[in-house]
Amino acid sequence: MIRFDRVSKRYASGREALSGVSFEIAAGEMVFLTGRSGAGKSSVLRLIALLQHPSRGQVQVLGKDLSKLPQSHIPAFRRQLGMVFQDHRLLIDRSVFDNVALPLVVAHTPLADLDKRVRAALDQVGLLDRIQARPLELSVGEQQRVGIARAIVGRPPLLVADEPTGNLDPQLSREIMALFGRLRDAGATVVVASHDMALVRESGLRQIQLVDGRLADGGVAP
Repeated sequence: MIRFDRVSKRYASGREALSGVSFEIAAGEMVFLTGRSGAGKSSVLRLIALLQHPSRGQVQVLGKDLSKLPQSHIPAFRRQLGMVFQDHRLLIDRSVFDNVALPLVVAHTPLADLDKRVRAALDQVGLLDRIQARPLELSVGEQQRVGIARAIVGRPPLLVADEPTGNLDPQLSREIMALFGRLRDAGATVVVASHDMALVRESGLRQIQLVDGRLADGGVAP
């Protein structure tokens, strides 16, 4: 499903966020990316989602060598991914319903199916009663849950999440992780970047640990 082969990423500032990182994630596996702030977790997720390109090395996702993917194929590739961002990236002038529906609108989902799937996704994150609210009317934690609902509404085969529980209380964090686990059980591959080590240890799932942009542990799938 995902394979990094000696991947490095150097930014224009000269900072090398990743250096010679290699790992594999099997289809249907749920794993955590761990490491301190600045370790390279977000860079890995951006490379998986083709929001950036590596400076060196090869990234394969969903059976595709991303370096060889034509520009015209990138939108279709990204529609196979659900992405949860740290900063939510919600449209503040649109309702919660419209924000969650966006991936389905892009995919030209029939209206009746769209309505049912949006409501189901919001119900899964406990926000069905906020369906007509605007993002600025929500708490930070509620905004985070809207972002999660938007990521899962299209039932993508791959979900990548950058600190998805960072603004949530411990009980809600466990509920979101249980939701991700159900997606995994339904066949999705789930990659979660987190520094909540208590939650990671509680999950019992494999960790891909990064230290200063280098792989420290967990690069080989069991």
